[in-house]
Amino acid sequence: MARPTTAFTCTECGTAHKKWAGRCDSCGGWNTIIEEAPLSQGPGRGLGALKGKAVALSSLSTKEPPPPRAQSGMAELDRVLGGGLVPGSAVLVGGDPGIGKSTLLLQGAAAFARRGQSAIYISGEEASAQVRLRAQRLGLTDAPVRLGAETNLRDILTTLDRERPDLAVINSIQTLWSDTVEAAPGSVTQVRAAAHELVTFAKRRGVAVILVGHVTKDGQIAGPRVVEHMVDTVLYFEGERGHQFRILRSVKNRFGPADEIGVFEMTGGGLAEVANPSALFLSERGQPTAGSAVFAGIEGTRPVLTEVQALVAPSTLASPRRTVVGLDSGRVSTILAVLEARCGIPFAGLDVFLNVAGGMRVQEPAADLAIAAALLSAREDSALPAEAVLFGEISLSGALRPVAQAENRLKEAQKLGFSQAILPDGQKIEGAGGMARRQIADLTGFVGEIFGAG
Repeated sequence: MARPTTAFTCTECGTAHKKWAGRCDSCGGWNTIIEEAPLSQGPGRGLGALKGKAVALSSLSTKEPPPPRAQSGMAELDRVLGGGLVPGSAVLVGGDPGIGKSTLLLQGAAAFARRGQSAIYISGEEASAQVRLRAQRLGLTDAPVRLGAETNLRDILTTLDRERPDLAVINSIQTLWSDTVEAAPGSVTQVRAAAHELVTFAKRRGVAVILVGHVTKDGQIAGPRVVEHMVDTVLYFEGERGHQFRILRSVKNRFGPADEIGVFEMTGGGLAEVANPSALFLSERGQPTAGSAVFAGIEGTRPVLTEVQALVAPSTLASPRRTVVGLDSGRVSTILAVLEARCGIPFAGLDVFLNVAGGMRVQEPAADLAIAAALLSAREDSALPAEAVLFGEISLSGALRPVAQAENRLKEAQKLGFSQAILPDGQKIEGAGGMARRQIADLTGFVGEIFGAG
């Protein structure tokens, strides 16, 4: 039976289809399926009788030293990378257009170069003159970073193989094209081929490679998902356009903790590191107001205090609005349902607006209690204690569940001047003895104790 010579692939999610269709069944995108030639036909009838070499095997008890790391001197960048850049590693960085990916990586490459690492910056989206202008604006012209503008994958690999740098930054993977693949740059086949060649080169030559990836309208890195599996580390550069704060978040890291964050502030001179993000996110918090609750959270290994803001107002619409920024909207809907079903506090006919101050995104379930407190405070027009922080997970029964790393949360709150913590009953805590703790068993008890209603 003849093998197919073409394939139909969705440019948004990378799903393969047997034939062309106007709409992708996996992601729902319209006019995203294109016809592409496959990379390889593969062996016709298995591998045949020719034997290969036996693979060297070792036991799990084999002791090997940890991989050496090169530090950039940018503490926030080194933190997200797991303590520094590992030679031979492949890092994928994604983010919205204009969020500051090129600025971050140019500053990072300059920082590595100034500490004795040889760095090459390959730009496929901008001309060399544009990168030089950015370097001049950021004050990086004295950094020994070598610059190139090219999109041909073969020429880039030849250059890197000849120069053998310690770090190579490729901006971006969607602009590269291989002359062995009959597809347009940015297509699924080209992105997969370029990523495979660059990752293989990084492992073979011991060169750390940082790839920049575009994102889709949903915020995911564009191209096939297999690219994220091939690389060692996946970083997302996040931030709201209306805020100057930027969050570099690690969602995958084979050499360090995942979900670690680095906080930067966008200034006229580039990205400035934020050593104490808790103080920054709470800097504009004034007198206690209704609808405001301080959440003691954990991002990776770092405790971060953020302010959850809520506004509840009568609605003139048949379906009240639920606007959520920086939180999981599904989680907020669940908390609203628990408040109505378990505590008898309805939000029907009321518009609900929730926001995390400073453009921060909070994803952990430990924020449930702070969200509920902000909603109740806004609905009852009663401010929470100014010196109190909250954390705890809410179950569907209304019970408050303990969360991890409570000691680190309380120590960070105590460092910033908070003297009281409201947390679930049964939460085991060692240390942080200087803070008063109010431990509550369920949401009904929380409503009665804090807002004086049963």
